[in-house]
Amino acid sequence: MKLAPKVLVPLAALMWLVPAGVFPQSDPKDKGKTEKQDGGTRLRIEVTGGEKNQPVDNASVYVRFPKERALRKEKLIEMNLKTNRDGVVKVPEIPRGRVLIQVIAENWKTFGHWYDVETGAQTIKIHLEKPPHWY
Repeated sequence: MKLAPKVLVPLAALMWLVPAGVFPQSDPKDKGKTEKQDGGTRLRIEVTGGEKNQPVDNASVYVRFPKERALRKEKLIEMNLKTNRDGVVKVPEIPRGRVLIQVIAENWKTFGHWYDVETGAQTIKIHLEKPPHWY
């Protein structure tokens, strides 16, 4: 079915009369802002230990956070990272909310704690203790 030129001309004129605000359009700048506000967070974890607060290098840092699922229970996503010589781990972007951080290092007592992460970037300081002596 072809539209006659007599019909097309009034339709084109009608399109010019409709205000632009009637059809909502998203601004790409606003989209980036809302994603960052609702999006994830970047964690920086500093691991020290002992009485002198010395950095603990090569410690295994496990970061677990829940991933919501539509039909089933939420699933815990796990990241395994290692500390550098300064005892620091930079975690890639993760969703905001509850996060379980566990630290395992040789000759140090194992650490584990749930944290509420609500900001865009956050530093978490963890202090490890020496394990008790077993005789």
